[in-house]
Amino acid sequence: MNFIDTIKQKAKKNLKTIVLPEATDIRVLKATQKICEEEFAKIVLIGDKEEISKIANENNINISKANIVEPEKSEKVNLYANEFYELRKEKGITLEEAKKIMLDPIYFGVMMVKLNDADGLVSGAIHSTADTLRPALQILKTAPNTKLVSAFFIMNVPNCEYGDNGIFIFGDCGLNVDPNPEELAEIAISSAKSYRQLIEKEPKVAMLSYSTHGSAKSEKVDKVIKATEIAKEKDKELIIDGELQLDSAIIEEVAKIKTPKSEVAGHANTLIFPNLDSGNIGYKLVQRLAKAEAYGPLCQGIAKPVNDLSRGCSAEDIVGVVAITCVQCNK
Repeated sequence: MNFIDTIKQKAKKNLKTIVLPEATDIRVLKATQKICEEEFAKIVLIGDKEEISKIANENNINISKANIVEPEKSEKVNLYANEFYELRKEKGITLEEAKKIMLDPIYFGVMMVKLNDADGLVSGAIHSTADTLRPALQILKTAPNTKLVSAFFIMNVPNCEYGDNGIFIFGDCGLNVDPNPEELAEIAISSAKSYRQLIEKEPKVAMLSYSTHGSAKSEKVDKVIKATEIAKEKDKELIIDGELQLDSAIIEEVAKIKTPKSEVAGHANTLIFPNLDSGNIGYKLVQRLAKAEAYGPLCQGIAKPVNDLSRGCSAEDIVGVVAITCVQCNK
């Protein structure tokens, strides 16, 4: 059984309700059909029921098992608007403005999650990351004991001996542009927690750099070294090392030469990139050249599961992210 099939089986054990607010996108509707057929999640589509049904029928997509909610006609829209007003009134939002905002499918969907009318939300097929995360941060806030929301990808590399038989977490490849040492440490700790939850194995965290244990000197290297120290101090049980070059992190033969005493080097399965440039380039290189499955950007650090999609995603990508979101709901 491959990785995503394992995730789907976990999701089936405790069915969750996931909101898909981009319900006029054909990829989303195709994903909805497949999810409902496989029965690992309950799906709520947000939008005009007539329009959504028309698009589905024209493309021979069966969404009959999904629940379609129209914000304008919902009996809960005023409740949601009042809740949003209470959350944001100190920021200058009026009740009338809150009522208008609640007609937006993403805001409405996130409020469903906030008030336990749904368990999680997946968006981003046609919206930017900012458009997906802004409502989540305004309504759900960050998780307890978490200072930073970050993004990660689950990479499933075929025929790969590295990581956990080709399964890695890459962080942060989708959100934080140039994290400082404290932020980079938070990303490492959160990514390790995500690895434990989703992969159910012990994370071995490599703080990546162009240097391995002092082979180069610069402020950029110092940032990674400092972040590693902070992460070790905050989570004393975390198996982490840095700074490490990528080959030192995942290839045992190289690790034996460059850093033979490292507990992580040569066996890393959780790779933390020093900035968004390297993270975004890194995951796309692996995805395209190694033909890896890339699930994400998945979010960590939000109080309830809200996940972003790449605007270049396929229907299968959406299915995978929904399955992962279901498992995140169980934490």
